[in-house]
Amino acid sequence: MKYIFTLALLFLATGLFAQQAPGGKRLVQFSGIITDKDSSFVVPYVTITNQSNKDQKYAANYKGFFSIVAHPGDTLLYSAIGYGEQLVVIPSDVRDVKYTAMVKMKSEIVYLPAVKVYPWATIEDFTKDFMALKIADDDTEIARKNLSGSSISGMIEYLPRDAREISSANFRLDQERALNKNMVPTTPLLNPFAWGKLMEQIFSGDKSRKENN
Repeated sequence: MKYIFTLALLFLATGLFAQQAPGGKRLVQFSGIITDKDSSFVVPYVTITNQSNKDQKYAANYKGFFSIVAHPGDTLLYSAIGYGEQLVVIPSDVRDVKYTAMVKMKSEIVYLPAVKVYPWATIEDFTKDFMALKIADDDTEIARKNLSGSSISGMIEYLPRDAREISSANFRLDQERALNKNMVPTTPLLNPFAWGKLMEQIFSGDKSRKENN
């Protein structure tokens, strides 16, 4: 019985010693999750500084979870890029060896002054480009160009015919075929009127060349 009582006292003393720091202060396992105050999203990789213990630093993981050893009454500073600093004090009356808390951090919005970026390095470059600037045509000038003879000729040459034009051309072709259905096709080489017109053009050409000479 004496040995059992001695062993019980030994285990109790060992447990009390394990819960105390070398300086006599109790230690607690402080754990928690760091989240955004507005959205409740986790804040990863937050730096935790124990200001009560020689500014000892810790870091939360990518899920915002942290677990550190501290003393009751310690002041912890939480800092992260894009967030304001947050102070958390561990209560001095913590009785358990574990303490858990949810830490919420407020995001910071930094408004930067407006910056105007110009594509010209000097005033001379700007003046040169401005003088070479081509002013766009107004509606009247655009309409005049679109209704010009060259523009209309180009559209007639390259634009495809619509269904109405194709139908009209087919109708004229069918009409010509119907009119020439019972007629024998003639060859211009055997037409005396064609030969007479050709001779007239030749004589007229010779006469005009003599007059020019």
